Amino acid sequence: MGINLSNFLTSKSHDRKMGQYQDLDHLDGLAVSSVSANLYNSKRDDLAMFYFRDGANFASLYTQSKILSENIKWNLSQKTQKIFSLVVNTRNANSFTGEQGYKSMQHLADLISKQLTEKQKEDENDPKIIKPKNLIFGCTGTIGEKFPEEKIKSKIPELIKNIKYTQNKYIWMKVALSIMTTDTQPKIAMEECKIGSTTVKIYGVAKGSGMIQPNMATTLAYVFTDADISNDVLKKLLKKNIENTFNAISCDSDTSTNDMISIFSTGKAKNTLIKTINDKKIKSFDEALNSLLLNLAKRVVADGEGASKFITINVLNSKSELDAKKIGFSIANSPLVKTAIAGEDPNWGRIIMAIGKSDVDINLNKLSIKFGDLVIVSKGKIHNQYNEIEAAKYMKGLDINLSVDIGNGKKSFTVYTMDLTNEYIKINSDYRS
Repeated sequence: MGINLSNFLTSKSHDRKMGQYQDLDHLDGLAVSSVSANLYNSKRDDLAMFYFRDGANFASLYTQSKILSENIKWNLSQKTQKIFSLVVNTRNANSFTGEQGYKSMQHLADLISKQLTEKQKEDENDPKIIKPKNLIFGCTGTIGEKFPEEKIKSKIPELIKNIKYTQNKYIWMKVALSIMTTDTQPKIAMEECKIGSTTVKIYGVAKGSGMIQPNMATTLAYVFTDADISNDVLKKLLKKNIENTFNAISCDSDTSTNDMISIFSTGKAKNTLIKTINDKKIKSFDEALNSLLLNLAKRVVADGEGASKFITINVLNSKSELDAKKIGFSIANSPLVKTAIAGEDPNWGRIIMAIGKSDVDINLNKLSIKFGDLVIVSKGKIHNQYNEIEAAKYMKGLDINLSVDIGNGKKSFTVYTMDLTNEYIKINSDYRS
């Protein structure tokens, strides 16, 4: 994987392109585990379990692709108020695998629910019967290959045996690494806030590096909190906060068949149960959740396949947020814009092109463009102090900020993306080898 755990665990803060890695510790009500099921024909962990010994309230959003992976179909069919386990495998997407792929989910759910029920009897004073419907799955990897059911089933006893009821930064990093595919960096984040007078934790782990332009979902992202929040409120919070975070990123404009984001609430913080989105006590949690999701989303972009630059596109003063979003993604998804930035070429004409093809009405006399603090276009004309040398110097940075002022309204939207390099082609031309 090119990652040495000791690099991440020797100090309290871990500097990387996206700032610091946070040291996640224990979150009450959650246990985690990871093992190698030999899905990559190597010793790396590739199978993870998140276990809620007392169950957890939850909400999920899934891909808007018209072709759904079999695990997403399974998850959508489970009508339950509590989840006891999330199991995630890498290397195989279980997509375009048909009836057999879905049956594999059933077989795994049957096996895992029985073995977790036995663990309940061993570990709990008030053991619960865990049913297949209390489990959901995340799958990521190659589409169209037969799902490795037997390999995974053979490792379930070890996965459950390895469950750690108390987490530390090592365990969190290990599980974050276990769900990676072409990622080069694990994605973890944390926030703390208050609900009333009660301090609560929010932890998040994600994976994603390519095939990324989510739509009301994400790549794979999982959020855990010890707050006590109802399923309905969790769903509303997730829908609200996905819009300017995971729904504001694009690496390559492709939406996966497997995209999902889930949030789980163990209730162990013992705050008064939040039953309505209008409860004023939820405000701090709402803000912290948005911060955590944006942190994870940016980490996905920063680790985009072959990325050498992190690009922020601010579309300002638009007639509507939808128009601003269209323009932002038109720029973000333009191969010509992305390759120019990779080549450190301040070719602002390509941005003009991308704005023009966004299907948004533009008054050129009001259009302005900036690279960082450098004004390139002002009121529809090249700025009289535009300096190509200064612009080229700016493009050599790792973080590129583009601002597009439409000048015909008050709405804005920010899109996050990456450049397009030869390394992206190399990674994706040998993805399965």
